[in-house]
Amino acid sequence: MKPVFLFVMLSVVTFKLAAQQKIYNIVAYGAKADGKTNNTSAIQNAIDKAASSGGGQVLVPAGKFVTGVIKVKSGVDLHLAANAILMATTKRIDYGPEKASALIIAEEQQNIAITGPGTIDGQAALLLKDIYVMLKNGTLKDSEWQKYNEWGQMRPEEDNRPKLIEFKNCRNIIIKNISIKNGLCWIQDYRSCTDMVIDSIKVESNTFLNNDGIDLVDCKNVKLTNSFFNVADDGICLKSYDPKGLCENIYIANCRIRSSASAFKMGTASFGGFKKITVKNIYVYNTFRSAVAIETVDGGIIEDIDIRGVTAKNTGNAIFIRLGKRQAKVAPGQLSKIYIGNVKVQVPAGKPDAGYQMEGPRELFAHNIFPSSISGIPGYHANDITLENIEIIYGGGAKKQVAYFSPDSLENIPEKIADYPEFSMFGELPAWGFYVRHADGIKMKNVKLSYTGTEFRTACIFDDVDGLKLDNVQVAKAASQPVIILNKVKNQSLERMQLPYKKGAVLIK
Repeated sequence: MKPVFLFVMLSVVTFKLAAQQKIYNIVAYGAKADGKTNNTSAIQNAIDKAASSGGGQVLVPAGKFVTGVIKVKSGVDLHLAANAILMATTKRIDYGPEKASALIIAEEQQNIAITGPGTIDGQAALLLKDIYVMLKNGTLKDSEWQKYNEWGQMRPEEDNRPKLIEFKNCRNIIIKNISIKNGLCWIQDYRSCTDMVIDSIKVESNTFLNNDGIDLVDCKNVKLTNSFFNVADDGICLKSYDPKGLCENIYIANCRIRSSASAFKMGTASFGGFKKITVKNIYVYNTFRSAVAIETVDGGIIEDIDIRGVTAKNTGNAIFIRLGKRQAKVAPGQLSKIYIGNVKVQVPAGKPDAGYQMEGPRELFAHNIFPSSISGIPGYHANDITLENIEIIYGGGAKKQVAYFSPDSLENIPEKIADYPEFSMFGELPAWGFYVRHADGIKMKNVKLSYTGTEFRTACIFDDVDGLKLDNVQVAKAASQPVIILNKVKNQSLERMQLPYKKGAVLIK
């Protein structure tokens, strides 16, 4: 992957030199920093002039500048100076009469940038009020309006809530040093873009639902580093909507994530797939769902995934890996060649994101703490997965009075083949540490599992697995035997196991 990113960095250096040749200050084009005037035309005129003149920096100086939808064009660096705030218009009609445009858009452009250290403010609370007014008086149509989901939540559909940045089919992109806050939908959507550098950005958005911090959709050659995300939905999310597309050659490092969904996730949209994804040194905290979620449920391929150095505190789940099938006319995808190493996660007994403005919705059934899991479906197995140097500390407190599923009836655990992938999707499980089903070539080395408080369940269950190697798996304590259950497991190897009981610790069915 090094040659790819060398190419990206060379492109960035060349673009920076070109962008610094001339500065187009939006004030010179009539923009007013009063926090009231809509400056869309002034900002767009500056962008158009810079693009037609061969490129340059469009400068947003210190001050509060309101804007509607603006289009970034080839050769333009939209630069937000220190103390500059680009404020999104709070009038929903400014985003279009039907489907809402994003605030900052670009399509089929190249050598474009948004740089800081200023701020983009979506003003979500005020915009949402205007959306509700339009929905009530009928000037905005919405099929989801006044419909409640299973958690009793009511929300306008996503197409009626503007994203803040949306780039499509663009090349040579820099997003650097900016702060982005207060969106109503995905904060950033980069779709089928190539050669991107995203560095040292700060994203905070907990105003409403669907607030993914960043979505990379079928993108290639991306470097995302040194950034912070505090959002109501997934923090860093990779998706694939194009059956012929891929997320490929993605490098993510040195990021901090707080999420009311999952911190790092790939695959809730997984039509094409994901290849050569590297994640290093991420810190996760107060996150409702998984620290790491890897999923293919729409027929896509996942392979060559390397994740190392994950520290997660007060996070609902450590690792969730899922191969499913929710498209009736599409064959299941493939999931293989996954390496996850140097991970330490602390899973609490309580709700990790309690108290945040937009909490993740609780499960609608009684349950104890969910284990990490690796699962395929009958006939289509997750394959070649290595977990090494993993430590997970669970909050414990499990009670049979809360929920109980007998380990003697593993065949009754629902498959949920077509369901939305989530770490809680199977309901109460008879294991507290790891649940692995329909998976081949599973290797666990130097894996340490422990819990505080009480726990009555088996630590790990492996069901329908061909090729299982456990090397130095440590379970600190167990209330009862067996500690590990192997059900329909072939070609297993257990070495240097450190389990609480000398006899009866492993049950082979």
